[in-house]
Amino acid sequence: MAQDNRKLRVSDWVEVKSKEEILQTLDQQGRLDGMPFMPEMFAFCGKRFRVYKRAHKTCDTVFPVRGRGVDSAVHLETRCDGSAHGGCQASCLIFWKEAWLKPVAPDSPPVLHQIDTPASNVSAAAPGCSEVDVLAQTRVANSNDAEADPPYVCQATQLPYASKRLEWWEPGQYIEDYRSGNVSFGRLIAGAIYMLYYHLSNAGIGVGRPMRWFYDKLVAFWGGTPFPRKTGTIPHGQATPTGTLNLQPGELVRIRSYEEILRTLDTTNKNRGLYFDAEEVPYCGKTYRVLKRVTRIIDERTGRMRNMKNPCIVLDSVICESRYSECRLFCPRSIYSYWREIWLERVRSAAHAPASELELCASASLASETLAQPSASRIVTDACMSRVSPSR
Repeated sequence: MAQDNRKLRVSDWVEVKSKEEILQTLDQQGRLDGMPFMPEMFAFCGKRFRVYKRAHKTCDTVFPVRGRGVDSAVHLETRCDGSAHGGCQASCLIFWKEAWLKPVAPDSPPVLHQIDTPASNVSAAAPGCSEVDVLAQTRVANSNDAEADPPYVCQATQLPYASKRLEWWEPGQYIEDYRSGNVSFGRLIAGAIYMLYYHLSNAGIGVGRPMRWFYDKLVAFWGGTPFPRKTGTIPHGQATPTGTLNLQPGELVRIRSYEEILRTLDTTNKNRGLYFDAEEVPYCGKTYRVLKRVTRIIDERTGRMRNMKNPCIVLDSVICESRYSECRLFCPRSIYSYWREIWLERVRSAAHAPASELELCASASLASETLAQPSASRIVTDACMSRVSPSR
């Protein structure tokens, strides 16, 4: 296929290779170019997906947050379920090295693979790696740490070692953003304008406050996102407010306005230790469905499982799109945003909406997904939910 001779792009069809084929690409640590192949990924072997984003760059959250370059990798619409990593609920988007995939035509007949072979019956398909070895590499083997739970190892904890240095000012990454289909030309221009505006407003020449005021007034004309780098109102060190809704998966919620959320944050933009990021601002005031409650995640810096005292809420399709982060601008990693319940409010269930409107939403959303346009699907969902949910 001609597709074999070029880099994979957004919406290309691929098939995940069989277990045996993938094991042959891995070293003794179950990695390719430093990138771990995780046990959770075996479930996708032999299945077909469209490319969600080209993973030519990413954000390193192990060391101080920074951008990193990644070779020959893509993201599919596949997330880690944490089943081999202590039930971690982060649901990270999985990195797929191109050596683990093969391009296919959407109408070509599928090739049958044996994908359900028990690990105990799998022999080493490669000189130094078997499925059992991949399972064993999910924990750090350290005799000095025998009394405590060994740290976990996953793609997120190993990103600094599976990537290379990438400075924000290197132009090639933005060319690749556009050529791969990750980012539209309009989004590129908007990102460049915002960064210039943001740095000028923080240049220390006395124009910051009026520039931020003008920004808010200007975007209000077309209902755009307000200036996303404002500061919370509660002095650092003072207790921040809390709220409990006991939200459950499937419930509809409306995210409170940016100004309301700022009143729950301290001057470091945290509420009880949880940082409210600028990437969450575009979602304020909109309605989404609760995806899940998050109570345990792996700390990417240490590999340790962290149990949250106060559960966080993850909303369906609400992700970081890296629109306002200079060191990782347009990162395609699409990490789920975490929300405090005090930042949310319940709305009437869509189950009580007129059937005709619900059917229209469902058919429109299905059409968007069929076209493999996650952003379009989110736009459709937002528009539909605004129709079937009551006004504030």
